[in-house]
Amino acid sequence: MKAGIVGATGYGGIELFRLLTSHSKIDTITLFSSSQAGEYFEDIYNQLKVDELHRLEDLNPEKMKEELDVIFLATPAGVSSNLSPKLIGGHAKVIDLSGDLRLKDSTTYEKWYKKESAPVTLLEQTTYGLPEWNKEAIEQASIIANPGCYPTATLLGLGPVVEAHLADPTSIIVDAKSGVSGAGKNPNPITHFAHTQENFQIYKVNQHQHIPEVEQQLNHWDPSAEAITFSTHLVPMTRGIMATIYLTLKEDFTTQDLLDRYSSYYESHPFVRIKEEGQFPCTKDVYGSNYCDIGLTVDPRTRRVTIVSVIDNLMKGAASQAVQNMNLLFGYEEEAGLRLLPTYP
Repeated sequence: MKAGIVGATGYGGIELFRLLTSHSKIDTITLFSSSQAGEYFEDIYNQLKVDELHRLEDLNPEKMKEELDVIFLATPAGVSSNLSPKLIGGHAKVIDLSGDLRLKDSTTYEKWYKKESAPVTLLEQTTYGLPEWNKEAIEQASIIANPGCYPTATLLGLGPVVEAHLADPTSIIVDAKSGVSGAGKNPNPITHFAHTQENFQIYKVNQHQHIPEVEQQLNHWDPSAEAITFSTHLVPMTRGIMATIYLTLKEDFTTQDLLDRYSSYYESHPFVRIKEEGQFPCTKDVYGSNYCDIGLTVDPRTRRVTIVSVIDNLMKGAASQAVQNMNLLFGYEEEAGLRLLPTYP
């Protein structure tokens, strides 16, 4: 296959390139950059230089959609909503890593992202690419909205209890933390080393753009699920997300009851690993991999559950999940190109 990456010089684009170069089904990779066209990718990122050099190209949507098999959009919010309509209708299938196509309601997107929405007709065609919960639709899709990093960790952690209507949806509280790479490559005052190092900061309180994405999927599982409390924090590490989730059960369950339910559901999903009772994951457990590790416990005194879900935000939260979606989209083995054990330490 011939793959293209738009926004190749960002963190998500770099990880996509790294994964696709070792994917057995990918023959060529074409890289696109609106800001650095004409430069060689390997001159910018020397660590990725092997044999062939990749010249960054200007965008040519008409040519791209006919000559490429799959196009990954690793672009900032607001770019894909304008570019995606020009890429569909041809030979190529599109996987969008930005947030532009995830929300089905255009008004909701414009409220939370403060940008003009993609056309409604395009949003209606787009499939939400959470493989563990939407596999059949992904296999039949032509354009996929890759989930956000926080929503991936959160939804994988919540899915088995919310979809089965075991949780009081009004009780859900998500306390999430991310490494600084989640903010992207371009520096800003709160990701500057002098500010981030030895610091711990909450940000976008009640305003994070991933909130409606999580709520949209929860409402799909349980129509009574509406607003949740969702807080995000920046921690002084490069990559990783930990979502600590609290909710109240409608009935009495033991910790082992829920662990059995989680293990049963995710048994057929190779990238979700459930911890044994009394064990909880840390971000290093999944560093550099496509895994999501989940641990949980029930407090019998309060009937509240604590769920801990961790991912690598640049991998399962972005690039490797996009490759997982590509595998499903084209009928390849789901684990193709993704058999990467976590890096430690």
